[in-house]
Amino acid sequence: MKCLVICSGGLDSVSLAHRVAAEHDLAGLISFDYGQRHKKELAFAAACAERLDVPHDIVDIRPVGRSLSGSALTDDIDVPDGHYAEETMKITVVPNRNAIMLAIAFGIAAARKADAVATAVHGGDHFIYPDCRPGFIDAFQAMQDRALEGYADIRLYAPYVTVPKAEIVRDGARHGTPFALTWSCYKGGEHHCGRCGTCIERREAFHLAGQHDPTTYQDPDYWRAAVAKGAG
Repeated sequence: MKCLVICSGGLDSVSLAHRVAAEHDLAGLISFDYGQRHKKELAFAAACAERLDVPHDIVDIRPVGRSLSGSALTDDIDVPDGHYAEETMKITVVPNRNAIMLAIAFGIAAARKADAVATAVHGGDHFIYPDCRPGFIDAFQAMQDRALEGYADIRLYAPYVTVPKAEIVRDGARHGTPFALTWSCYKGGEHHCGRCGTCIERREAFHLAGQHDPTTYQDPDYWRAAVAKGAG
């Protein structure tokens, strides 16, 4: 299977890239600059492509991103601290982001005669992000089957869509993912903040997976209280 991977530079998508490289034909990585405040993640995607010796394309959709207002990831709004299960985390939604990125990626895949587009959406995203849920994945595949009917037959490969992030850490470890060379934090500082939802989820995933977390966090212990609060 000749596969293009949508890679943000985060733990999930970099792990997916290493998985695809091991099990299929990794044709390249596609990243998106949508004006995200944590744009530094793109450098980690570029490093992944170089490491795996595949092409890397960064698609500039910043004009689109400016219109997707109201998100803490693109606007001048503070990224909240706390667990993903808290209602405040919904401010990190960028409306229709995955649908937009996937539509572009499928067009690129069709042009390059690829067999699949891979995305690293996972079970932990379901609470907040509607375009990370199995129903969306199935519906998007059905839509693309119609959009490319008679021209291309491309599969949407989402192997993590029903599994928790801890399983992605285990899978990444199996495929030699260098976790230290991935970026998750939504705040985009010098180090991972350790307090935003994605930092807490990352730290918790390593703990549940029984794997060493090589990440430097500005607040390395906050996650425990946040997880306890989120579970409550």
